[in-house]
Amino acid sequence: MSVMPPPLAPAVPQESGKMEVGEHWRRLHPLSPIVRFGRVLIGVIVVAVPSIAEQPALHHDNGLPVSVIIYIGLLVLGGVGGFISWLVTRWRIADGNLQIETGFIRRQSLRIPLARIQAVDVISPLSGRFLGLAEVRVVSAGRGAEHGRLAYLTAAQAPVVRARLLALAHGLEVGTPEPAALPLLHVQNGLLLPALLMRSQVLAPVLIAVAAVAAIAAAPLVGAGALGSAVTVFVISALGVARAFNEDFDFSISEAGDGVRLDRGLLQRRHETIPYGRIQAVRVVEPFFWRPFGWARLEVDVARQSVSREADRDAQQVARTLIPVASREQALWLLARVMPDAHPNPPPEAGPPSRARLKAPLSFHFLAAWFGQRYVYARTGRVQKSTIIVPLVKVQSVRLKSGPLQRAFRVATVDVDTAGRRWQASARCRDEAEALEMVRHISERARLSRRVPPPLPASAAALPAAG
Repeated sequence: MSVMPPPLAPAVPQESGKMEVGEHWRRLHPLSPIVRFGRVLIGVIVVAVPSIAEQPALHHDNGLPVSVIIYIGLLVLGGVGGFISWLVTRWRIADGNLQIETGFIRRQSLRIPLARIQAVDVISPLSGRFLGLAEVRVVSAGRGAEHGRLAYLTAAQAPVVRARLLALAHGLEVGTPEPAALPLLHVQNGLLLPALLMRSQVLAPVLIAVAAVAAIAAAPLVGAGALGSAVTVFVISALGVARAFNEDFDFSISEAGDGVRLDRGLLQRRHETIPYGRIQAVRVVEPFFWRPFGWARLEVDVARQSVSREADRDAQQVARTLIPVASREQALWLLARVMPDAHPNPPPEAGPPSRARLKAPLSFHFLAAWFGQRYVYARTGRVQKSTIIVPLVKVQSVRLKSGPLQRAFRVATVDVDTAGRRWQASARCRDEAEALEMVRHISERARLSRRVPPPLPASAAALPAAG
């Protein structure tokens, strides 16, 4: 973990003639079909090569195998379709909207009001980086992320378009450069990989495999079955580690006037912005095997509408990790940047009543819930300690629920819901009378908090040293 140095003057590309962004209709880069249909091309090749090798040598009149002709025809059709898609797609910024027109048989004309833009991200997939291309993805209120994609522009033009959209969205002059960012933290890959390998999803199957090997001598059939299951789980976990390492590679976080910026990715480089107003909750996660090292992870839940299954799956995985691994002191310092005055350390009276130990014997030692003037806090977990912080201003509803077993122990659960889609703060196993008071007080404070301006971020000079 390292602290990034103060930023130099922002290097904003000069808008040359090729990078002019105005009211005239423009096309995407001519090489866009290669990047957009690159995965399809790779998939066809992966399927075609083994298929051609295994099939009998059935030949056409010209001597080529029939399967080769079929696959070549599919590639030609895909290329023609990609070219037509590029040819009928155009975009411009005019009349207070980002306008995108596309479609050959079914024509679509999209209008995204600039005033409703919440974030503009620049994403560079591996194939796009080789060709010098990048995607500009616009996230707006009330729309799925699939509606605001300019895929692809040149790597030099994408930041210019991003700066223009952000300036117009905030009511600034057209040529206003993108606000400079203050670098906060950078996660070294040498720390990221060991932290991923020490997750319980990876170490648990390893321990099971070791126990299974030891049990083979006593019960060969049972031990062999357990070993096979552990190996399967381990392979799945290893794939998850590889995916997480690819997503969070070279992770850095910075702060600007428009929100928190995240730069990350190995094969696909992502430059994302999380506006402060869209943050619904933050979760401090302390996995079991991380706690001896004092490590923690910060996750964020943002307001987002559902997207269709046909939409780009990457659009559904937006910025869920605020920092993948850091010392607990650094994680709390970063939390203070995002949620000023938040204090996730529970007071002595935040625990559940002692009779709740019988209801939740495994998680009782972690259960805690409390609230202040600005935030609601809820801590849960059996092996992995997790603390969720919800700003009162983001509270959408407060629910009290109590099942038959909870009523037998005279306890209840209070759920605090937000506009986020990932999780809510749950005050579990609270005394029934206390739960009723929590519902009343949280609802009242949530209503009053909307009248109070949000606090300013804490000073950036108080970053603790890496542990």
